[in-house]
Amino acid sequence: MAKGHRSQIKRERNAQKDTRPSAKLSYARIPVQKACFVLDAIRGKDVTSALAILEYNPRYASGVIKKLLESAIANAENNNGVNAANLYIEECYASDGPIMKRVRPRAQGRAYRIEKRMSHIKIVLNEK
Repeated sequence: MAKGHRSQIKRERNAQKDTRPSAKLSYARIPVQKACFVLDAIRGKDVTSALAILEYNPRYASGVIKKLLESAIANAENNNGVNAANLYIEECYASDGPIMKRVRPRAQGRAYRIEKRMSHIKIVLNEK
């Protein structure tokens, strides 16, 4: 446990904070596996080529991730004052969110469970 005054503890915590521009989407109604297919295609690419890949990718997740990437670019320009042409995707990953459990009626009075999975998606950018 850190010792000292509360403001000193907050100052130390904020000094260790990551300053790279990023965007996070919580509770996306996309399973992690399906989101990772799209994220693998853009990881490590520069921002303009990643947007082009997402524009013409037929998967549903690509539209959601494109919107998230545009948000991360806007965060970089407005908060960090970085030129969008110099950015590339340093990290992008999806982690498990909660699962909505639903019931599907089946023959002879049985019930099968349907699991509607969610994910938390994060994109971190950096300058070249």
